[in-house]
Amino acid sequence: MAKATLSAKFQISIPKEVREQQHWSAGQEFVFIPKGKGVLLIPVPELADLKGIAKGADPANYRDRKDRF
Repeated sequence: MAKATLSAKFQISIPKEVREQQHWSAGQEFVFIPKGKGVLLIPVPELADLKGIAKGADPANYRDRKDRF
């Protein structure tokens, strides 16, 4: 289990073993998703990484962003 400490400037350095295991690099963007008393740290995917993820999806009956509740 890797650990890190929150600095006085509210920064955390991600341990090297975690960065290497996840293939994270400097400058990569992340989102923080609150989860109970913790937070999920998720890398923001590059547009090219999303290509083809909806292949074969049926777009019928999907709501449009313009739809109102």
